[in-house]
Amino acid sequence: MENATPKAFANPDYFGVVDLREALRERLTIIHDEASRRDADTHTERLRVVSEKIDKLAAALPHPIDPRLAHYLQRRSYDKALEFIESTIRQ
Repeated sequence: MENATPKAFANPDYFGVVDLREALRERLTIIHDEASRRDADTHTERLRVVSEKIDKLAAALPHPIDPRLAHYLQRRSYDKALEFIESTIRQ
């Protein structure tokens, strides 16, 4: 059976993938935000909130999803998940 994920990702509205991509990008922005890191409690809270958002969006993806993406999300390898999504869907 052929994996349908890459074809489905060709549509940028693919059932939440764009939202997941944006949440993953948001996480990177928070991580690299020097001003945010000056207040450790606020920074940690921002990361917690975006991480919960990522978890919810990942859980809402229709199955089956590509096994590599599933692996990255389960292991919280969010940089790799973002790279996979960006290389798979059209911008």
